[in-house]
Amino acid sequence: MKKVYSKIESINGSVITVKAEDVSYGELAQVQTSFGSSLAQVNKLDGDLVSLQVFAGGRGVSTGDEVRFLGREMQVSFSDDLLGRIFNGSGEPRDQGPMLKDNMVEIGGPSVNPSKRIMAKRMIRTGIPMIDVFNTLVVSQKLPIFSSSGEPYNELLARIAMQAEVDVIVLGGMGLKYDDYLYFKDTLEEAGALSRTVMFVHTAADPTVECLMIPDMCLAVGEQFALKGKDVLVLLTDMTNFADAMKEIAIIQEQVPSNRGYPGDLYSQLAARYEKAVDFDDAGSVTVLAVTTMPGDDVTHPVPDNTGYITEGQFYLKHGRIEPFGSLSRLKQNVNGKTREDHRALMDNMIKLYASYKDTLEKKSMGFMMSEWDGKLLKYGELFESRMMDLSVNIPLEEALDNGWKILSSCFTPEETGIKSDLIKTFWPKDAQNNPSAD
Repeated sequence: MKKVYSKIESINGSVITVKAEDVSYGELAQVQTSFGSSLAQVNKLDGDLVSLQVFAGGRGVSTGDEVRFLGREMQVSFSDDLLGRIFNGSGEPRDQGPMLKDNMVEIGGPSVNPSKRIMAKRMIRTGIPMIDVFNTLVVSQKLPIFSSSGEPYNELLARIAMQAEVDVIVLGGMGLKYDDYLYFKDTLEEAGALSRTVMFVHTAADPTVECLMIPDMCLAVGEQFALKGKDVLVLLTDMTNFADAMKEIAIIQEQVPSNRGYPGDLYSQLAARYEKAVDFDDAGSVTVLAVTTMPGDDVTHPVPDNTGYITEGQFYLKHGRIEPFGSLSRLKQNVNGKTREDHRALMDNMIKLYASYKDTLEKKSMGFMMSEWDGKLLKYGELFESRMMDLSVNIPLEEALDNGWKILSSCFTPEETGIKSDLIKTFWPKDAQNNPSAD
């Protein structure tokens, strides 16, 4: 049995300090206060001085309160009963459902041994052309969605949660506005996707330390489902809130700040979460897609900057669309050679023509005279944005590829596209052959 301590040495915000022995970093404790009991977690050891972050905050804690160490780190229950359920950052139900206490697994463990991993080689279909066609999401990939504030990143995540062809969705919300939490809940419920989803939600009104638990809980549960042979997609929003919670706690602990006040281990903390993405050689997989908002639309901000070194590309969400320039899936070549023979050629040439359209827009804005070719590009750019880039477009990959050919054939002759003649022969719309300029 662990000892009970009834003398708190100091209280600094939500951090309390006690003198204790035989305590490990990350261990949980129960603090009994006049407001009831709260979990606390050891986050600093200095000889026999132990600092704990109190989940419920420092309000109501007095120096004579009892601190009981539990002898274990944070755990989460795992079973199929999790599906359709919503929990907070302490693993307690948010949905008025029963508390789950069976088959507890520790969170925040090490990432999977490389010898148990296999190369990413399967596509995850999402029904979003800018992902499926141009930056394919691959099983076991780790990708951030870099977004300015005000962009519809939660709407995008909800759509991916509803449409992604995976077995289980684990959705983690950090610092969510209550409206956003309800949006996720209601949207998934209406779409019938809640039955394959587990949600761990920390709202802006919840204790800061619970925010830090959300990614580890999501990834621990995701890993357990993957070991049972399921393909799991872990969706996290927003990793900048996670990093800000780390910063807040580091300031309370008087740690020496690093870049813009973030703790010096920001990179390794982010990497520890992203590296949980895995495709097991003899089981399922975990794929991680995480929103990272960029304060002031600044990609050099410490959180997106560090994230870019860890992940296998990124999606840029700008002006309500996934931007073709800047967005990158480094693993797409592992899968888009096996989808349809025209996939790669169409993807490359459509982006090349869209880049030419952007140049033409610049010429037009400066008052240059427009040539016939410029006119074709302007028409192409508008069609590309409305039929491919618009996030409301919701079609399977094959239909998106067919759409690509239709867009090209309504603006250009086959020779102007730069695509190989054997692909033109197979895929160029037959009704457009005699009238390539027709709408």
